[in-house]
Amino acid sequence: MRRRTFLPLLAAPALTGQARQDHWPHWRGPQQTGVAATGAPLKWSATDKVAWKLDIPGRGFSTPVTWGEKLFLTTAVPHGAPPAAAPEPGGGGRRAGGGAGPMVEHKFQVMCLDRRSGKLLWEQTAKTAKPHEGYHQTYGSFASNSPITDGKRLYASFGSRGLFCYDLNGKLLWQKDGVAMRMRNAFGEGAPTALDSGILLVKFDQESGSFLTALDATTGEQIWKHERDEISSWSGPLVITHGGVRQAIVSATRRTMSYELKTGKVLWEVGGLGPNVIPQPLVIDDIALVMSGFRDPNLMAIKLGRTGDLTGTDAILWQNQRGNSYTAAPVMHEGLYYFITDTGMVSCFDPKTGTPHYHQQRLPKAVSFKASPVMAGGKLYLASEEEDVFVLNAGPKFEVVETNTMAGQSFISSPIVVDNTLYLRSRTTLFCIKG
Repeated sequence: MRRRTFLPLLAAPALTGQARQDHWPHWRGPQQTGVAATGAPLKWSATDKVAWKLDIPGRGFSTPVTWGEKLFLTTAVPHGAPPAAAPEPGGGGRRAGGGAGPMVEHKFQVMCLDRRSGKLLWEQTAKTAKPHEGYHQTYGSFASNSPITDGKRLYASFGSRGLFCYDLNGKLLWQKDGVAMRMRNAFGEGAPTALDSGILLVKFDQESGSFLTALDATTGEQIWKHERDEISSWSGPLVITHGGVRQAIVSATRRTMSYELKTGKVLWEVGGLGPNVIPQPLVIDDIALVMSGFRDPNLMAIKLGRTGDLTGTDAILWQNQRGNSYTAAPVMHEGLYYFITDTGMVSCFDPKTGTPHYHQQRLPKAVSFKASPVMAGGKLYLASEEEDVFVLNAGPKFEVVETNTMAGQSFISSPIVVDNTLYLRSRTTLFCIKG
């Protein structure tokens, strides 16, 4: 049963004039850098400064997105009783890295909430299906890809279950069938999206048959498709303009590649990352930063403006193999590059030189991370797998200013900040925090 709970708030001063409204249309925020347009509360708890909280059905670790007063998220809800025995031979699905258990039918759902009240505005079941493959038993879900919006349409990627486009009132505009993805160790699917200039990019990197496709965002018609000689990766495309060319940077194990957005032509490529690439690329001026943090970890700064194969050339400005992020995306803010390991070690680098301002600094508690950090109001917010959300000062000095305990909660989804309000999605509950 879904439950919405309201808690009292201190009175706030009335706004004068027209309040500026910001959006969080992509899982990494308005500029895809992990940086909010406003600040956020510094101190709260599971009850203090919580405007509302809502139990979310099923299991979905996608980060919410917003446009105006609407907040969107996805989830996957088991439908019917699970089978009593192990998965059916040949058809019951592969289990995830230790066991997501037998595959059962799920409802793949898209939800829209009023972000100020938590009221459910609409809910659509995109598809009802029995997955063919599981996910990581601790960190995975069948709804881990975040939706994305351009303010007119909402796009929800469920990987093998397909891609669904709605208007912001929940009307289905078009849908595309998915492909039966086969991921490394059945760790869970990654089919991340990027949206720019009326083009929707969707990346399908898997153990074989990987590809990147560009669709007309209005109709869903394919504009181009590029086959990729890649294995499983989860990092989403980053669209930038450099030298007057709109291009999408896609990092992965064998090659990081940049594609011309309109045509799919490969502009440049470079090898050097390790397996299981997850962190989002970032760009500052004419430098692209891509990172891997699993085996053979590497962080590379790549000089933009060249074409062809840049592997082993002086286009690689600097590299780092220690303390890299495995899962969490980095943050770029005011010329500083922040990242965090799964084991809770935080680093801040000069992105142009690779010089650490601080490196592998430990937080006050021993905690683990899958959620990506967010910068808001000159503070860095870190939501842990345990029940703590840490707030750090931005800047070249490592300073923890608050530790906020959300008793009984665990965070895989990343925080978002809109209009001075912090939204935290735990494994079970969405919290709206205002102050």
